[in-house]
Amino acid sequence: MDELKQARRWRRRHWLGAAGLMAAGGAWLARPADRGGAHDAYFQRLARALQDAGVAQARLVIDLPRLRANLARIQAHQASTGMALRAVLKSLPCLPLMDEVATAWGSRRVMAFNAAQTAALLQARPDAQVLLGKPFPVAAAAQLIEQLPPERIAAIEWLIDTEARLAQYRQLAQARGQVLRVNLEIDVGLHRGGFEDEASLARALATFKGLPGLLWRGFMGYDAHVAALPDVAGMRSTAWATAQARYERAWALANEVLGPQRRQDLTLNTAGSPTFRLHDGRGVPNEVSVGSAALLPSDFDKPLLADLQPAAFIATPVLKTWPRFRLPEGATWLSRAAQAWDRNQARGYAIHGGHWLADPASPPGLQPSGLYGPSSNQQVMVASESVELQADELVFWRPRQSEALLLQFGELLVFDGERVSGAWPVLPSSA
Repeated sequence: MDELKQARRWRRRHWLGAAGLMAAGGAWLARPADRGGAHDAYFQRLARALQDAGVAQARLVIDLPRLRANLARIQAHQASTGMALRAVLKSLPCLPLMDEVATAWGSRRVMAFNAAQTAALLQARPDAQVLLGKPFPVAAAAQLIEQLPPERIAAIEWLIDTEARLAQYRQLAQARGQVLRVNLEIDVGLHRGGFEDEASLARALATFKGLPGLLWRGFMGYDAHVAALPDVAGMRSTAWATAQARYERAWALANEVLGPQRRQDLTLNTAGSPTFRLHDGRGVPNEVSVGSAALLPSDFDKPLLADLQPAAFIATPVLKTWPRFRLPEGATWLSRAAQAWDRNQARGYAIHGGHWLADPASPPGLQPSGLYGPSSNQQVMVASESVELQADELVFWRPRQSEALLLQFGELLVFDGERVSGAWPVLPSSA
């Protein structure tokens, strides 16, 4: 009997040991695959052009052929729907870049989001037709009025979101003896501000009939939430239908309160890069705003923009290389353990700058070291042995967004497909 128990124990230990070995072997096989490689043909060509131009620090590069191709594809929406395109300055804060957009779209319509950029635009491009994309505190409006001549102020449509702010702007207009053109922000479902209930909107519209100083010029209804919602259980279609219905009701109110209005005489703005292609021109809005889609940072990798290409990259040189990535003394053992598990942490590199709102784009497999931590000075990167970089070679990051990032690198370098053919100044840094 004892021999039988011993045999059972032996078999149990045998199977447990075998199961443990199998689990360990499975875990080992589940290690991350080697993701490394070399620059593809596109990034090799881009790197050569930048090195020929003497790039030796982090710079932001605009691919001009890709930009123009994106602009042409976006302009096709205008051609098919009849809806005008309004370029978003905060997403493209560079006047030569905005000139490219204006030429491609045949439009001088601009949406601006802060006083500094609005002033710079109108001083340099006096024919720009500006709609503000967010309401300014009345003090900021007063400061902008002081900077610009009356004819430039007449080119601005001031966005107003509440009755209280409308009253402030009326006092400002009367104090300055300047007629201010006003666009009313309506909440079409995003719930980030603007007139939501019909009673307050009707009262706001009624004020334009009685007192001088303000001129109603239209509505702005931003519908970015529609594209952000999952297409599950009718969420997206419900949000879209609600947004259209709220815009239609606002338009009906304007006609009730102010008398019959002509759509072609007003600015009836909507959309943004994620949603402009949802609009077919059959609703109330007569124009859409587009900015980031022109450069397609990664936050805008959306099905509706799948025909566009990334047209902006950060290029930065490798400063230091380590054939074997190591953490500082006291934690070196941890880097060895990480390498044993993940072959993509075999080599280490320090780059010029880093910690941007961007992600590594090339060479493949290059990634920030999560163990070392972020740095805006010398970001430590790791990669597998399949990534072979030398000091001074360039690596590339793709921005997640454009509006703040384009202001961080000085002039934008312009890549014409073969060489660096220009440098575009950006607007002064501003929030």
